[in-house]
Amino acid sequence: MSITKSRFGVDKAGNEVTKYTLKNKNGMEVSFIDLGAVITDIIVPGRDGVFEDIALGYSETAPYEVNKPSFGAPIGRYANRVSDAKFVLNGKEYKLDQNDETNCLHGGNLRYNCCMYNVEYEEFEEEDKIIFSRRSPDGEQGLPGNLDYSVTYILDDDDELIIGYKAECDQDTIINFTNHTYFNLGKGGHKCPDVLDQEVQIEADCYTPVNDILVPTGEIKELAGTALDFREFKKLRDGIGKEDAYGNVVTGYDYNFVLRNDTGDGIRRVAQFRDNSTGRIMEVFTDQPGMQLYTANDLDIDGCKDGVHYGNFCGACFETQNFPNAINTEGFPNAILKAGEQFKSITVYRFKTF
Repeated sequence: MSITKSRFGVDKAGNEVTKYTLKNKNGMEVSFIDLGAVITDIIVPGRDGVFEDIALGYSETAPYEVNKPSFGAPIGRYANRVSDAKFVLNGKEYKLDQNDETNCLHGGNLRYNCCMYNVEYEEFEEEDKIIFSRRSPDGEQGLPGNLDYSVTYILDDDDELIIGYKAECDQDTIINFTNHTYFNLGKGGHKCPDVLDQEVQIEADCYTPVNDILVPTGEIKELAGTALDFREFKKLRDGIGKEDAYGNVVTGYDYNFVLRNDTGDGIRRVAQFRDNSTGRIMEVFTDQPGMQLYTANDLDIDGCKDGVHYGNFCGACFETQNFPNAINTEGFPNAILKAGEQFKSITVYRFKTF
């Protein structure tokens, strides 16, 4: 195993941005920068032995300072949507940024992926570990309490990228952490035009329907017979143009799946993503109750890595998480972190060929 450091650039505040690359004995590489603690590259082989970068992103610092699509980004303090950009906690109403219709999305206007992080790293014989951490001060993003937060990335010799989240706050607050990497397993990796012919399987029988601005209605609906039925492997394109549980035509995926076998006492495999032309397959494991499948709907960005243009359906995100808007929805999993308590969570992306 090995960890290398290189200069990535300078941010607008004059901070040196450093790139850290982890490489295992099989040749798999994963790179990160301390600006946003984002994943910039994931280099894995296909069945033909050709290594390609399957993570969407940028080649320079400046775009990562904005990074509206959240390429490779850890999301916090509260991922996904909060309806009407407000919530009540301990009898007090907190108002957040309305940056997605009337919702607050992924923390609002100041996102965690636009902040600089402290970095620690450790090298071991069978795995390497890098830890990005920062303190989110009381009132940041409109949220209560000083939150000490870290995201740990581990690359092992089993071609597993392990993501560990840890947080503790000095006041009651709300949390929902995820990672927003866009994956493309096709020929060319991130340069492959779209993921529509790539296949997905999800361990879920139900999902949380949403209204016209993508806020959950509070219901939990069965997905059998709908465009969201991924209980068996299915090409992403096969659901486009078909209907959800309400008869609405699905034009792209941005849905939270209610993951089965959520016992709360360990991680389990919740999804698989594969490309038949390259033989690449990614397995997703988590201890979280939900996962947002997002297919880069309406993306249109020039000047990305290798000069590539990223368009609609150019990648797929597998965002392990709590349910969206859980803080405002009775019956959804708990979204409150009590003062002095520690939150921990793990997600694993395992890469193989078939």
